[in-house]
Amino acid sequence: MPNKIHAMRNTVIAATLVLVVAVTVVLLVRSRPDEPAAAPPPAVKTTTVRKGDLTNTRTLQADLGFGAARPVKGGTGTVTALPAVGQVTELGRELYRVDDQPVVVFFGATPLFRALDAPGLKGSDVAVVADNLAALGYQVGVRAKDPAKAELTPKVVDAVKRWQKALGVEQTGVLTPGRVLVLGGPVRVASVKAQLGAPAAEELFEVTPTTRLVTTRVPVAEAGALKAGTPVAVVRPDGREVPGKVTSVAAAAAGDNGGGPKVDVVVTPDDPAAVADLDTAPVRLKITTESRAGVLTVPLAALVALKEGGYAVQRPDGTLKAVRTGLYSQDRVEISGDGVTDGLEVVVAQ
Repeated sequence: MPNKIHAMRNTVIAATLVLVVAVTVVLLVRSRPDEPAAAPPPAVKTTTVRKGDLTNTRTLQADLGFGAARPVKGGTGTVTALPAVGQVTELGRELYRVDDQPVVVFFGATPLFRALDAPGLKGSDVAVVADNLAALGYQVGVRAKDPAKAELTPKVVDAVKRWQKALGVEQTGVLTPGRVLVLGGPVRVASVKAQLGAPAAEELFEVTPTTRLVTTRVPVAEAGALKAGTPVAVVRPDGREVPGKVTSVAAAAAGDNGGGPKVDVVVTPDDPAAVADLDTAPVRLKITTESRAGVLTVPLAALVALKEGGYAVQRPDGTLKAVRTGLYSQDRVEISGDGVTDGLEVVVAQ
C-alpha cells in the first residue's frame, strides 16, 4: 500500500512539472516580439526630360578701369598750374597753365607743330584749328575738304582773336604749339607726374579714355573665340552681372613675364552707367564658349551606360531607351533619340 501511494505521488509531481513547463513555454512564446515585416523595395527616384538651353562658360580674372594710360608732355616754359586727377578734358577749355597762360584743349588728328602766325599758311594743323573754332561757334568761312589744303585765312585769324578774347588772353590772332594741346578726343587725367615750377617739356600727367573699360591679358593658346564683338558678362565685385562686348584683342607688349605669347583683351560694358559707381576694381569676365538652344536635357545621373557602348535612360517600369548625347553643361546633358520627348519620366541614380 505505501508503495502504491508513493507511486501515485510521483505521478502527480511529474504531471505538475509537465504542466508548469507547458505554461512557461506558452508564456515565453506569447512574450516573444513579433518578427519585423519585410521592408518594401525602395522607391525609385525619377525626373523628367526637360526642354531648354545649355551653355558652357569660361571665367577670366580682369580689371575694371579706364584703359591704358599715356603720358602728356608740354612745350617750353614753366608749369604754373596742373589739372586734378579725374578731370575730363573739354573742347576749348583750359587744362593746365604754363608761364601763367592757359593751355587749351582742341580735338583732332594733327597736333600743332608750328606757330600759326601768318595768313596763307596751309596744312592739317590749320584744319584742326578751323574745325575746333567752328565747333565752338565761331565763323571761320568755307573749309577745305582736304585737310592738307586748309588755309589760315583772315576770317580764321579773326575767329582766333575772338576766341582769345573769350579766354581772357592777349588777342594776337597767333597760335603756338605750347598754348594748344591737341588730343584725339576727350580723355580723363589718370595721374599727375609733374610739380608746379617744373619745366613744361617734362612728362606732366597721364591720361586715359573717359569710358570705363575692362582689361585682361591671356595666353594666345587660351584666347579661343575672343574676337571683337564677342558678347561677355562683366561680373562686378558685388556679384552683379553687366553685359558687355569685346572691343579689341591685340598682341601684348613684348617682354611680358613668362607663359609664352599673350594677348590684351579689352571689354566695354554695354551700359556705362552700370559700372559708373566703380573707379577701378577687380572683376571677372564670363565668356560663353558653347551653347545649345531648345534641346532636350536630363541630369547626368539619369544616363545609364550600356555594355555595348553608348547610353540610355531608364523608364520607371525598368525599360531602357537608347539615347544620343550632345552638349554637356555642368550637371546636365543634351539627349535625343526615338521616343525621347519633353516631359518623359526617367529614373535618376540615387
